[in-house]
Amino acid sequence: MFEGDFLRVLHIDLNTSSFSVSAWPDLRPLLGGVGIAAKLMLETAAWEREPLDPEQPVIFAIGPLSGIFPLATKVAAVFRSPLTGEWGESYAGMRGALAMRFAGYDAVVIQGRAARPTYLRIDREGVFFKDARGLWGLDVEQTGRLLREFEPGRGHRSTWRIGPAGENLVHFAGVNVDTFRHFGRMGLGAVFGSKNLKAVVVDGTKTYPIRDPKAYNAAYEAVYREVVGTPQLAKYHQVGTAENVMRLNETGSLPTMNLRAGRFDAAGEISGETFAEKSLTRILACTGCPVGCIHIGIHRQRHPEGFGYISTTIAYDYEPIYALGPMLGLDSTEKIYALLEVVEALGLDVISTGVALAWATEAFGRSIIGERETLTPLEFGDERGYIAAARHLTSPPNQFYADLAKGLAYAASRYGGEDFALTLGGHEMAGYHTGYGFLLGHSAGARHSHLCNAGYAFDLKYGADFDDAALVNHLITEEEWRNVLNSLVVCLFARGVYTQETTVRVLGSIGIRTSPEELKAVGQEIFRLKWEVKRRLGYSLDSISIPKRYFETPSGSGLLKPQRFEQLLGLYRERLAEELNLAL
Repeated sequence: MFEGDFLRVLHIDLNTSSFSVSAWPDLRPLLGGVGIAAKLMLETAAWEREPLDPEQPVIFAIGPLSGIFPLATKVAAVFRSPLTGEWGESYAGMRGALAMRFAGYDAVVIQGRAARPTYLRIDREGVFFKDARGLWGLDVEQTGRLLREFEPGRGHRSTWRIGPAGENLVHFAGVNVDTFRHFGRMGLGAVFGSKNLKAVVVDGTKTYPIRDPKAYNAAYEAVYREVVGTPQLAKYHQVGTAENVMRLNETGSLPTMNLRAGRFDAAGEISGETFAEKSLTRILACTGCPVGCIHIGIHRQRHPEGFGYISTTIAYDYEPIYALGPMLGLDSTEKIYALLEVVEALGLDVISTGVALAWATEAFGRSIIGERETLTPLEFGDERGYIAAARHLTSPPNQFYADLAKGLAYAASRYGGEDFALTLGGHEMAGYHTGYGFLLGHSAGARHSHLCNAGYAFDLKYGADFDDAALVNHLITEEEWRNVLNSLVVCLFARGVYTQETTVRVLGSIGIRTSPEELKAVGQEIFRLKWEVKRRLGYSLDSISIPKRYFETPSGSGLLKPQRFEQLLGLYRERLAEELNLAL
């Protein structure tokens, strides 16, 4: 099926400050990315230990197209999530994939705990273990600025670092990548912190041989022309994903004030168009991407002493706007920027932070918790309380914030308010109250994310008029195909370009012969590997519990009914067991 050299896997042991490189021939049929990461997870996971045990692995992987084809720009990260306790999966763009490709590694496995705060430099020579005590406690911007000064290399160098949230083991801390991107959701930042690992710097200076330049050039040109000529991708460059604010608001699918509504009265004041008109200063692209979807705004605030302004550049897109805007009732770009700047600097995941604080606001308003717990008044629309709360979350001054730092599901189980705690599969909800597709897809997807299977897209297309079997089939087949794309590792914005036929042609141009049928089988096998990991970590579909709020506030597809959701979940279970030949 597949031809090519062995995959090079870099193993790093923080316990002993040592590393080794191995060649893995049997990983080639899984392509790369999340496929080989899933296999390596099965090989290296410490099954009986807690998610933040130092021996748990963190696995980074790229794919055969990384650095050499348009939009093959992501690095896949796989780990045991401290937030959900099971399968953790995250992706980041910018320069990471290119740096790994030209450093000469297809995957990196990190285990153990350093004796003192440490950062790693990975390059063609191997791994250098460096003292990070001077960086510990600094925010992600300060850390990135110093690492750029400390470490040589530009263009092919990528810097992955945590802030105080990761150091203090907040279960939804992220890892900042090259300032404007992240390994977000699921708590990878806390896993870094548990290993005393402040940062990873990857510098790629090798070359990558193209064996058949003529075939490669033809395939590259075809993909490039399709990418730049696709109207769907053009929208990502113009307004970006923030365009979804108005679209979802119009359909009643925009979660607002802890999902007490599906429309936000001030949506026009915080729309993507408004952000662009008021603050857009430049548009960036991940290395190797001709689209450019990273929108950078400028946040200006008066200097606290004397005259003048302090200006900060901040990346924005739909999810941060949703989580820190409508979800918290913040009704201006200035308020969202003020909170976003703090959340980003601390290294918190933006979506989880916004949803957790929305629950805390409602619980505060209902007197389930009080100022004894929150230490500051929390009120929808007032960013000042949320800024203070974000800082408390990062360095918990009391038991309440220590509990909330373990995730919303945990906090709600301790304090109450589970009916309006907006989690799905233990993961704080993304910004799409679109219907049953989102609800089931987010809950049952391998990483409990809207990106597992795009159930929200099914809702937006079919609304309330759909066939149950068609929805379940969409969720499973879409997730399997996304496993292929995430093994390549291709940006999901390009999923309409990298069709089965195009992917076969592209892989063939670099010596990997396959077929649409074989690619489908790869997606199914990766799906099976993920579920094998999840089952070994104790996960079951029986654990899915949906808070009542999802059935109380009408979605974009109308009012959802718990009975129908249970029917859909049962059908999903049957279809999944049939697909994987597993008892679920």
